[in-house]
Amino acid sequence: MHSNPAFRRVSRDRNLSFAARRGFGVLAIDGAGPLVSHIPFILAEDGGVVHAHLVRGNPIARQLREKECAAVLAVSGPDSYVSPDWYGTDTVDQVPTWNYVAVHIRGTLRRRPDEALRAHLDALSARFENELRPKPPWTPAKVSPDQLGTLMCSIMPVELSVESVDGTWKLNQNKEDSVRLRAAGHVESDGLGHEAAALALLMRNPPED
Repeated sequence: MHSNPAFRRVSRDRNLSFAARRGFGVLAIDGAGPLVSHIPFILAEDGGVVHAHLVRGNPIARQLREKECAAVLAVSGPDSYVSPDWYGTDTVDQVPTWNYVAVHIRGTLRRRPDEALRAHLDALSARFENELRPKPPWTPAKVSPDQLGTLMCSIMPVELSVESVDGTWKLNQNKEDSVRLRAAGHVESDGLGHEAAALALLMRNPPED
């Protein structure tokens, strides 16, 4: 992860809170070459473990049937290209960049007992269904027992212990405030990326705790 200290002033707790709110990331391990899977997840309240599940045919799941392994969960936030022209200063020595937020959670990935799967699925669906209120929440109980049993047979519960957390919040903190704010306005109106308005808000108020 990017080592510039200007972009890494955010605390472990804020990084974990960001990851928990996103609830979706890229899980990677080193198997027979890099193995990568995109997964929804839940972070335990104490921040000590990530709970998720994998399709049993997933190469990562197949490896976990034999042994636990080191893994990283990369959680991405808003991002955008930033043109040097947006700084409003002498651009002779300025270059384009890409602002973004990302958190990497590293630890040991292991299989959980199959008995833990139903509670995990209930918690996972509740986590995201609650974001859709006032819509009445969907629950796994709305699926017939036979169908739910068939679906559950195809997936494996897993957990990632949280052993280290790294976050990069690249928001032009290395620029003067007036320059950063001017760029934020352009990101909001003309940004090329994902959730440009959310990124512009962060650029205006970069977190440092």
